[in-house]
Amino acid sequence: MDTVIQIRDVVKHYGNGASQVRALQGVDLDVRAGEVLALMGPSGSGKTTLLSIMGCILRATAGSVKIAGREMVGLPESELPRVRLQHFGFIFQGFNLFPALTARENVEIALDLKRLPRRQARGRAEELLAGVGLAEKAASHPADLSGGEKQRVAIARALAGDPPMILADEPTAALDSASGKTVMTILASLAHQRARAVVIVTHDPRVLGYADRVVRMADGRMLAEAGQIAELVH
Repeated sequence: MDTVIQIRDVVKHYGNGASQVRALQGVDLDVRAGEVLALMGPSGSGKTTLLSIMGCILRATAGSVKIAGREMVGLPESELPRVRLQHFGFIFQGFNLFPALTARENVEIALDLKRLPRRQARGRAEELLAGVGLAEKAASHPADLSGGEKQRVAIARALAGDPPMILADEPTAALDSASGKTVMTILASLAHQRARAVVIVTHDPRVLGYADRVVRMADGRMLAEAGQIAELVH
């Protein structure tokens, strides 16, 4: 499988002097197309910081971050939105849907960023919602959707630009068992059937059964990759 994200000796510090927080300390990681990679660890271990650096939302203090072979560290800030738009789809625990817009309109917004003509954007949004099992909910507002349905709208929106990489921060944390299973089945299918790289930050042990690789983090460092899923459950 092709490596789409390459991270080498990445460091991330917040603040200065005695108040400095070392969020990441020399992290090395490769992310490959066609896999589900789960990042696990206690709160404060650096998982979300690492995910944000992968997605060019945060900048590394030092080290190398290559996206599709291109170095991101030192890239002008003005170029980062284009990188995010071209390479990534983002999924968050809080869904981040616009409450005044319908499910279809929430997906269309992402297509507008791609400058797709309005008629095409509407058709594509409906296709994406159908792909996550929400064709009949296209005209519904977020307030009328369950948590699992909101997350599936968020997935459809993340896929709007057909990105090669999906970054998800606790995508199942607010969901019941059935909804969490549905969301993880969709994400695993994206990796295995459409060769997307899917990286998931999670505390949820239910995710482990869908992960091709599991990396544990602690105190801003990456521990050895887990070879046995069962070891992580206990």
